[in-house]
Amino acid sequence: MKSFLEIVEEIKSIVSTEFNGRKIFDKDVADILGVSQMNFATMKKRNKIPFGELLDFCATKSISINWLLYGQSPESLIEATNRFFMVKYFTNINASAGGGADSADEDIKTIEIPHEFAMMLGGERELKNIEAINVSGDSMEPTFSYNDVVFINRAKTDLQRGGVFTIRTEAGLFIKRVQKRIDGKIDVISDNQVYSTQTLNPDEIEVIGRVVSRFGSVD
Repeated sequence: MKSFLEIVEEIKSIVSTEFNGRKIFDKDVADILGVSQMNFATMKKRNKIPFGELLDFCATKSISINWLLYGQSPESLIEATNRFFMVKYFTNINASAGGGADSADEDIKTIEIPHEFAMMLGGERELKNIEAINVSGDSMEPTFSYNDVVFINRAKTDLQRGGVFTIRTEAGLFIKRVQKRIDGKIDVISDNQVYSTQTLNPDEIEVIGRVVSRFGSVD
């Protein structure tokens, strides 16, 4: 897969005719993708590719996401790119990146995702473990924002290596960066530095699953 910087340069080339010959800056690409400049800078630093926004961009420009990410020609992907998969979407469940959230009523719908995105979620075999829920709050910005839809792999609950997880505590359902400490306790960390880290005992936290990707809000 191309790096984020390589993808940005490809996007600049694709839209160059729209800028009447003037130089295209990173802020222009951020605007095209609908990403804030702060989030864009973070993605660039971490080589974090915004798959949801790229899928939207490719759909708008009628180009193959696989060409943008891998340089693969559309002709070689006709069969694969015509395939779509369905993922459970709990529209009434909000995992808070802030003050705690949940819902007693589970309104289950489905999201149709293209083959390329299914591969990014771990492949067809992993889809049975994937569920989508909403984000509320701002404690995980710039990684996740209010109204993002996140994809959770319920089979991935091991905290040994840390990562971003959906968890449940007595305060509600959360999306947080979770890290297991040497003493066995668990640090619950917000990416937004305005929020302080919480330390919990293992019996105070239920791990729902690892967050494996995100979309912007789904209409």
